Amino acid sequence: MNGTDDRLFDLFVVGGGINGAGIACDAVGRTLKVGLCEMNDFASATSSKATKLIHGGLRYLEQYEFRLVREALTEREVLLAKAPHITWPLRFVLPHEPHLRPRWMLRLGLFLYDHLDWHMTLPKSQSVDLEHSKWGKGLKPGFRNGFVYSDGWVDDARLVITNIKSAREMGASIYARHRCVSARRSADGKLWDIDLEGPNGTKVSLQSRGLVNACGPWVKHFLDEQTQVKTPKRVRLVKGSHIVVPRLHDGDHAFILQNKDNRIAFVIPYEREFSLIGTTDIEVEYGTEPHCTAEEIAYLCELTSHYMAKPVTPADVVWTYSGVRPLFDDGDDNPSAVTRDYHLEVDAPVLSGGGTAAPLLSVFGGKLTTYRKLAEHALQDLQKFFPRMGGPWTAHKPLMDGELPDAPTFEEAFERFVASAQAVKPQLPALLVRVLARRHGAGLDELLENVRTVADLGRHFGGSLYEVEARYFMRDEWAVEADDILWRRTKEGLHMTAEQRAQFAQWISLQIPNT
Repeated sequence: MNGTDDRLFDLFVVGGGINGAGIACDAVGRTLKVGLCEMNDFASATSSKATKLIHGGLRYLEQYEFRLVREALTEREVLLAKAPHITWPLRFVLPHEPHLRPRWMLRLGLFLYDHLDWHMTLPKSQSVDLEHSKWGKGLKPGFRNGFVYSDGWVDDARLVITNIKSAREMGASIYARHRCVSARRSADGKLWDIDLEGPNGTKVSLQSRGLVNACGPWVKHFLDEQTQVKTPKRVRLVKGSHIVVPRLHDGDHAFILQNKDNRIAFVIPYEREFSLIGTTDIEVEYGTEPHCTAEEIAYLCELTSHYMAKPVTPADVVWTYSGVRPLFDDGDDNPSAVTRDYHLEVDAPVLSGGGTAAPLLSVFGGKLTTYRKLAEHALQDLQKFFPRMGGPWTAHKPLMDGELPDAPTFEEAFERFVASAQAVKPQLPALLVRVLARRHGAGLDELLENVRTVADLGRHFGGSLYEVEARYFMRDEWAVEADDILWRRTKEGLHMTAEQRAQFAQWISLQIPNT
């Protein structure tokens, strides 16, 4: 646990995914006394298993989700400015398949996509000749025409960690690997009595004037089991799986591919040497442990191979991941058509003696791109219970370590930062400095404070992972297991052999008792 040890909070957040992290960060910045707990590692469920896009959701226009798309498009540039080290703009190539969607429909959709956000600064969409331009690189011959449009990319797990670190920096108390086993209103109804269970069965009891249920796939279960608060609202649990293969094309652009089943998939440059392909949409039951099935792998390989010059087979897959998206149940039978919008519910019954009971706000649904706006709406819904709290503030303030040099574009701001860091550390490999700058932003100075040469980084575990950084993750970012670092704080597991990953797991298991 980090932060103040006083056990009475204004607002206590249960859930350390992106929505819980965003709400905690926003609330503590409004001068509320905030606590947050997460039963596992931060972002270990849905929030590290996304397609990692900051986007409006082009296909949601077909479902008439105009409000959601407009909000997401506006947030896209807010996030690019708030965290330019872990986000960046990305151009997407959409090959035209006349038998799937007519050209006029795609043009109309992209026109709306360009203009729903009137303040958009990213390049607008355009028609392109795929046979005679860079945009066709990687595609099979025969795809002649298409479109290019802008969206953004984010390191999803690091976005969660950055929000939680920002909250801690402002005074929030963070209970990592603490499960909320009970949250019940006190006898007079004005406080929440909250019991946590930490590592090795340690018990923590605390109280809060308000409670936030940001448990993602567990949101309904938490209401039923931990709080016994009833609600008619439900979530639909939809599994999305991704595969990672060796890089399929040169160039910095990504592809959005249409399938004959009316779904789409993305092929995105990933981790320098790879391509990320996803996602699927499969409804699952509560309690399902998500994994990428052979059928999903075959589906993504077949769709990708239809478009890409380099065919993809299951044997090419070097890593898979699957996450369960908790979508608000709007009654649609098609998992792909279920709304990605969010719904917030406040439970604050009137007390027999007058006034209202301590509020409980539950988050149903949501998407990575709109997490900040969701948090802002959550605090707006709680405003009447905390009349002295401050107003909205997160739209224009960078997240921790996101304060990079001013520049005309997001990309140039990062490039100037990298060039400066490489000049300060000339004896370190330039690629390593760039990789670390992506992960740590302005925090790079602290990470490399006593480092001049590669030897100063300590043991090399493989890829771009060295002992100095691993110890930083354990000391400052709550990492205690190998997967916390190999697959969430970084993706260096992709760049390491199975033997190197096993050796790192053995090393970290020996460090934790001494940290």
